[in-house]
Amino acid sequence: MYKILLTAMFYFSILFLNSNQIYVSAQSTGLFEAYADIGNVGIVGSSVYDEVEKSYTLSGAGENMWFEKDAFHYLYKKVSGDFSLSAEIKFIGNGINPHRKAGVIIRQNLNPGSPYADAIIHGDGLTSLQYRENENDLTHEIQATVNAPKMVRITKEGNYIFMEVANEHEDFHSPGGSFRLKLTEPYYIGLGVCSHDSTVLEKAVFSNVELNEARTNIGGDAMLESTLETINIESKDRKVIYNTNEHIEAPNWSLDGTFIIFNSEGLLYRIPASGGIPEIINTGFAVKCNNDHGLSPDNKQIVISDQSQDGNSHIYILPIEGGTPKLVTKKAPSYWHGWSPDGKTLAYCAERNGQYDIYSISVDGGEETQLTNIEGLDDGPDYSPDGKYIYFNSVRTGKMQIWRMRTDGSEQTQLTNDEYNNWFAHPSPDGKWLVFVSYEKDVIGHPANKDVMLRIMAADGGEVKTLTKLFGGQGTMNVPSWSPDSKNVAFVSYRLIKE
Repeated sequence: MYKILLTAMFYFSILFLNSNQIYVSAQSTGLFEAYADIGNVGIVGSSVYDEVEKSYTLSGAGENMWFEKDAFHYLYKKVSGDFSLSAEIKFIGNGINPHRKAGVIIRQNLNPGSPYADAIIHGDGLTSLQYRENENDLTHEIQATVNAPKMVRITKEGNYIFMEVANEHEDFHSPGGSFRLKLTEPYYIGLGVCSHDSTVLEKAVFSNVELNEARTNIGGDAMLESTLETINIESKDRKVIYNTNEHIEAPNWSLDGTFIIFNSEGLLYRIPASGGIPEIINTGFAVKCNNDHGLSPDNKQIVISDQSQDGNSHIYILPIEGGTPKLVTKKAPSYWHGWSPDGKTLAYCAERNGQYDIYSISVDGGEETQLTNIEGLDDGPDYSPDGKYIYFNSVRTGKMQIWRMRTDGSEQTQLTNDEYNNWFAHPSPDGKWLVFVSYEKDVIGHPANKDVMLRIMAADGGEVKTLTKLFGGQGTMNVPSWSPDSKNVAFVSYRLIKE
């Protein structure tokens, strides 16, 4: 039962609702309305507003803000519409647990298992955007590339949540990553502290706090932001590798696990899988590479689809360290998508006589073999790791769905049949899973800047599960992007920032 203590003009009243305590007191709460201990905190927390310094000191206990329920101290305000909340955060003392948390928080309700999102700084400096999509679901996170920033900001724009950070003398900027979270108005927005130990109180000071309506649905141009991320298929937690205001697409994870390749503005780049500064790969004359590229099974060559020579996409092969591309497909347009496990054959989508189908060809070039010949688009072929099958997507049944066939084109079998348009199925290196991109049912093709999902299913079909929801589409995951241990997938998410 909430125990609500109302103190105003020295008048007190008590109403029993549940075990947590919500305080709305005569003492000013600044920009906020009330404070409460959420969940079983162990020790009662507190919120104190300093009118002179315009700062808030929060004390909070609680075992964690994670899994299916939270326990922490919360200072909040009920709002509707789109808002952003920013604060400079400083822990007091060295702390007991390095996982103690302080941050800015959006919650659907005050229940321990509420859907929520927060921009959180941990005691050890880890900074992440955490979220729980549904009541009593597991919590997931997007780990940022920055550590212990001075300030954080959380913004709700429609059904998307974003985090921004800043240090001394810096403007707020994105460390990358966002997710889709549908909240019912009104919702709660505020500050929170969790000690990560129900027997300990931890304190943090929040200063330079600003609560503003978000600038959404305005005219003018928007700046594109791209974030290269990875997601763990078991925990569904995401990690930012690289964030930029340049347009990047289509990550390939190297087969030794050390680096990731992506394309941007017609060129290829490689970046350490742990993050860092991208380096241009020398692709010679090929300076109009599109987002259909990949690596050979022996990790020694790169295959690209490039249209520098005659304006049409041709497939080329070059050394992994860079060099002069060697032409494979004389006919165009041809868009690479799969390399056979034995290293001898390429599979690709090509337009011939006004129809797009799946073809294969020797890595040495020569005559191509047509594998599909059905009206409507067939695209995205990728080989199973045992070399027995090619997975592809086809619109032949009315919606884009995932299919599988033998490498000679026989036994074409539909694997998905749902309300979404499913693209670019990539089998895991261990042969157990397929991961693919799903658009809403009314989306035609695979355009950029759409609400999409990364989804996963067993390699031979069955139940489809959602890994994450994001703003993306074209460029998010066009090509094979599994880590070699089959535990993670690389992808690109996007954001349109209103200027």
